[in-house]
Amino acid sequence: MTAVAATGQELQPPTFHHQKRGRWLDHWEPDNEQFWESGGKFTARKNLILSVFAENLGFSIWVIWGSVVTAMGPAGFSFLAGLGQGNPTAVSNALLLTSTPTLVGAMLRVPYTFAIPKFGGRAFTAFSAGMLLFPTLGLAFFINQPGTPMWVFMILAALAGVGGGNFSSSMANINFFFPEGKKGAALGINAAGGNMGVAQTQLLLPLVITLGTHLMAKDAGGYRFGITLAVLVWVPFIVAAMYAALRYMDSISHAQSDGQSYKLALTNQHTWIMAFLYIGTFGSFIGFSFAFPTLLKANFPDLVEIGWMSTLGNLAFLGAFVGSFSRPFGGWLGDRVGGAKITMYVFIGMAAGIALIMASLSVKNFPMYLISFLLLFILTGVGNGSAYRMIPMIFGAESKRRALAQGKNPSEVAASAKRQAGAAIGVIGAVGAGGGWLLQQALRLSNINFGSMAPAFWGYAVAFLVMGGITWWFYLRSSFAVARAPSLAYANV
Repeated sequence: MTAVAATGQELQPPTFHHQKRGRWLDHWEPDNEQFWESGGKFTARKNLILSVFAENLGFSIWVIWGSVVTAMGPAGFSFLAGLGQGNPTAVSNALLLTSTPTLVGAMLRVPYTFAIPKFGGRAFTAFSAGMLLFPTLGLAFFINQPGTPMWVFMILAALAGVGGGNFSSSMANINFFFPEGKKGAALGINAAGGNMGVAQTQLLLPLVITLGTHLMAKDAGGYRFGITLAVLVWVPFIVAAMYAALRYMDSISHAQSDGQSYKLALTNQHTWIMAFLYIGTFGSFIGFSFAFPTLLKANFPDLVEIGWMSTLGNLAFLGAFVGSFSRPFGGWLGDRVGGAKITMYVFIGMAAGIALIMASLSVKNFPMYLISFLLLFILTGVGNGSAYRMIPMIFGAESKRRALAQGKNPSEVAASAKRQAGAAIGVIGAVGAGGGWLLQQALRLSNINFGSMAPAFWGYAVAFLVMGGITWWFYLRSSFAVARAPSLAYANV
């Protein structure tokens, strides 16, 4: 909107000039087409690229423990000895170490969202990237102290959780840079770039550990050297992300969070219903991503000793890889078929996937086990996309009904619904990430109390069916028919 001077003439907004160096942007109007085309889009894309780089590193460090714990037993740490032989104590300790970053990352997602308006995108991106040095350098030091107790590594695992918080600050920052019609694609690229950090870590870390071990003797010292090398390899990239953020990223001075929308979202029942459903989709994706290397090594110890499979990181990276790539497909299906319908089918399919996993374990068939798990990962990705599409559709449907019932201005109510949907997404994302911790804890407690993880897996199957039923009850019955219909109106929220 242009200002009007005392003479009655409209004052044109200042001309925007794109520049490579970072700065505070006192005027940012991406929805103004002239502003966007004159250089705004280049500045937005620059910040998106650097944001993806920093967020990708955050996810990489967040998930690093999933691969590190599989090599700590041979490195001489007794609390993880026998993990490859299915030692129940070692498996439980490994799941405790891999689940701790999940919980911390989930808890940090809400405060990290509010940090962008307070500190600016450039400064906080540099800060959040710099925080990744603590878990990496700390692990590189203590892994070479064979007498280090488990509680020290628990602290280091908790510090790795800061990488999970980076997702929320990154998404909140990029949300301010793009116009409404382009936010969906930008946020999708940002999210996918971060999620791929899980797959690349699970692919690269075992390769580097194996390389480092072969460069030394294949004893405890060699494994410690391999882990150290695998951890330190990230440090130059973290330093580069800090430098790039400080030098080239921008901060928007008028970017403000909408506290009122958060209050409204927190009192809306659909926020908490969708948070519960997101535990089943994103919680399963992140929880199984962290636990998958441990599950492979514990359930098929003979296979992980085979050279080529060890070099491929036990194929654990494939789970996060296919789950990340299937996420956009879930959003696409949600737009065309209906988010609720796809989400319900996903939960039914996930329950069937669990049954296939248990069947493969009963006959000790590794190819069937791997394919079943990859199917489960694909479904979690599809469910992540379809569930995210449900959120703006639900709030949009509610706003339409409220406008009709109360005679309010539909455009004003729709704008409020968009703000509430954005706030709800932050809350739902945090709860969903916390679901990854719950999933891993269920595996650990099942292993301790029953000597098997089978009860936990069957519990997941029941939970997925319950989630499918809840999806149908609230969003597919005729009483809420608007939410099940394909809708593009709020796709870019």
